[in-house]
Amino acid sequence: MSILNVEHLSHGFGDRAIFEDVSFRLLRGEHIGLVGANGEGKSTFMNIVTGKLMPDEGKVEWSRNVRAGYLDQHAVLTPGMTIQDVLRTAFAWLFDLETRMNEICDLLGTASEDQMDALMEELSEIQGLLDAHDFYMIDARVEEVARALGLTALGLDHDVSDLSGGQRTKVLLAKLLLEKPDILLLDEPTNYLDEEHIAWLKRYLQEYENAFILISHDIPFVNEVVNLIYHMENRKLTRYVGNYDRFQEVYAIQKAQIEAAYERQQQEIRELKDFVNRNKARVATRNMAMSRQKKLDKMEIIELAAEKPKPEFNFKVGRTPGKMIFETRDLVIGYDEPLSKPLNLAMERGQKIALVGANGIGKTTLLKSILGLIPALSGSVRLGDSLQIGYFEQEGSYDNATTCIQELWQEFPGFTQFEVRAALAKCGLTTKHIESQVRVLSGGEQAKVRLCKLINRESNILLLDEPTNHLDVDAKDELKRALQAYKGSILLICHEPEFYNDVVTTVWDCSKWTTRIV
Repeated sequence: MSILNVEHLSHGFGDRAIFEDVSFRLLRGEHIGLVGANGEGKSTFMNIVTGKLMPDEGKVEWSRNVRAGYLDQHAVLTPGMTIQDVLRTAFAWLFDLETRMNEICDLLGTASEDQMDALMEELSEIQGLLDAHDFYMIDARVEEVARALGLTALGLDHDVSDLSGGQRTKVLLAKLLLEKPDILLLDEPTNYLDEEHIAWLKRYLQEYENAFILISHDIPFVNEVVNLIYHMENRKLTRYVGNYDRFQEVYAIQKAQIEAAYERQQQEIRELKDFVNRNKARVATRNMAMSRQKKLDKMEIIELAAEKPKPEFNFKVGRTPGKMIFETRDLVIGYDEPLSKPLNLAMERGQKIALVGANGIGKTTLLKSILGLIPALSGSVRLGDSLQIGYFEQEGSYDNATTCIQELWQEFPGFTQFEVRAALAKCGLTTKHIESQVRVLSGGEQAKVRLCKLINRESNILLLDEPTNHLDVDAKDELKRALQAYKGSILLICHEPEFYNDVVTTVWDCSKWTTRIV
């Protein structure tokens, strides 16, 4: 049974079309992976089906009484609310049903026979919904999900405004799972989760009885949990049965078949045109030439899809620094409370180090403390000589109307417009992206703008905070290659072992020195 129908959907931003005549149907129990390159419109599609965005054309129809739960990569939590408060909002609609059930029970004493039948039918329906959504086991469910995602260790009375990006994602995800919707809509749920909780979410989705649509560039994760792939490319949406690996096999075969058919047709067109040109003026062969021309006019021309620009990341290496990159002495990091024991760490020239461990234990805080962006609670950091630091933040802040061109020009005022456009194009951004405001770009495209700033400035030490978040498969592979080729030093925060294991020479497990319980 279909629970979501999308028909003839078209949408765009300005003169940039995102979808053209897209149709989509979701059946109960389907586990769908929505995949495609950065900027193809995956998050826009989610916003349209959830009603946050109105399409230019087409219609979106949900079945009656279907409840959708959406994990939005840009969702916000209200400061002042505790984790417990947020999780309890998952059951607000059930508490409303309980209130209505109590009202019905009060009305039964004075109801007529006809009213009695209607009230009893409504009462039965409400009772069925409460049972189906485990209303009488709410406390146990909250405890189970909160513990699985590491929230009970934080304390459920913890203010949500004091959470890291990963902890915030866990709270939103826990609330969503507690709501037990008929369909889960998940936009990059693994972006800020650590390995342990990614594994838990993977098991949860593998056993999930209802339908879900998942947007993720974490291919091993997608492979394990979906049974259908919808590929978004060139304003179209194409359905493939199986996981991501199966999709790639079929997609490659189809692409090769289309290219072969295109070449055969182009050869035929050349031959027909040549025959027409040679024979249309001769009386004896004019009719044959006209027949060939009619065939040309009626021919349905095969068109190859435009190739997406492949990003090229080549970091500029600066002068050689001193032997020591940085050294900490009894460094205690944190804000109001310590996040670490006294740290005595050292990094030498040429080292490539990954910082790993659960979210919220201070990895980002350590990077910012080394850079001097956050003052240490105690102890000291000594930076080496002749450092040229390249810093990639986990998230950029783009609330203004700056275009990509203006954003890069502010960073490199000496560049010509040609150099600015060429630099952005090398990072995989098209002309329309380059001329768009940064705030309307997808998360992956915004990350490419930030990477563009980084690779065009000389550095001898890179401090990278979750650089793979939001990046599509091609960009992630190219970034890995560029970091492997980089001759400087690297200090990297990343939650994807399949990425950092091929880049770094040393792994620092931050859980060994954190004071935070996770």
